[in-house]
Amino acid sequence: MRSVPEFRQDPVNGRWVIIARERGRRPTDFEAPPPPPPDGFCPFCPGSEPHTPPEIYAVRPGKDDKWLLRVIPNKFPVLQVEGELGRVGEGIYDRMNGLGAHEVIIESPFHNKPLAALEVPAIEEVLKAYHVRYVDLKRDIRLRYVLVFRNQGEAAGASVAHPHSQLIALPIVPKRVQQELDGARRHYEYKERCIFCDILRQELADGSRVVLENEGFVVLSPYAARLPFETWIVPKVHQSSYEDISGDQFRSLARILKNLLLRLARVLKDPPYNYMIHTAPLQNGARDSYHWHIEVIPKLTKVAGFEWGSGLYVNPTAPEDATVFLREARVEREF
Repeated sequence: MRSVPEFRQDPVNGRWVIIARERGRRPTDFEAPPPPPPDGFCPFCPGSEPHTPPEIYAVRPGKDDKWLLRVIPNKFPVLQVEGELGRVGEGIYDRMNGLGAHEVIIESPFHNKPLAALEVPAIEEVLKAYHVRYVDLKRDIRLRYVLVFRNQGEAAGASVAHPHSQLIALPIVPKRVQQELDGARRHYEYKERCIFCDILRQELADGSRVVLENEGFVVLSPYAARLPFETWIVPKVHQSSYEDISGDQFRSLARILKNLLLRLARVLKDPPYNYMIHTAPLQNGARDSYHWHIEVIPKLTKVAGFEWGSGLYVNPTAPEDATVFLREARVEREF
């Protein structure tokens, strides 16, 4: 009998966690698996389509079956799309069924070609796939938030080497995102301006933490960067949701994302990294107070006892210094 994932809420701080028994139930499940052989089977490579769940979305430019990108349900999902929330109380505790969606965006048919190595139009298709799935999932009124994220490298959480991104749609707004939303709302109530727009204006005027800029986006080293070489990609125009991106913005975002990833690879010798899209919740409409953005975080240090116990991060690289290193990195050409 399959175990159904569930949400459980911490009664002290209100934080929800997902208990997903199907993903690992015994101590041996947490042992690192041996690396696959170089010619081992890859479920995401062309020819392996029968071994994956049926695709949800694909890019096939020709009349044959060759694809440039596929989106499939995760074979081992954190959450399940079927069923109802079924929120119940157990004394002081609250829990509900693990309802949601968990999808994989297979970014290209090339097993050994990371996202940064793809041509700009191919990266643009990846960004459009995020958008297509975001808009489609919004139609499910049970869902409140979609988090798109990418784990590059085993140290960053990638369990399959073939380049891919993931998204998880949730019936809740994650606590970290809610903290951003609340902080942005407080700033807007006091000043009637978006805090992210204010940050952009100040950073562009100052310049010391601006890594890259093009017609549509700015890459910043955030003033209070939590971790070394953390960067944000922020749209220049005010948009509260990734749903709002359109037209030439996809190409502009693809160019600046490729440029940034190449610079990180050059400066940090191809580090493992995570990126995630922070956007407004699904069902709340446009927000004057919030501004969607992408957070890119290389995995260079370990979060240890002090950080876990205090919630304070110790960053050994000042964002101003990281900005200089990334600005001065030589890439083959600007995108």
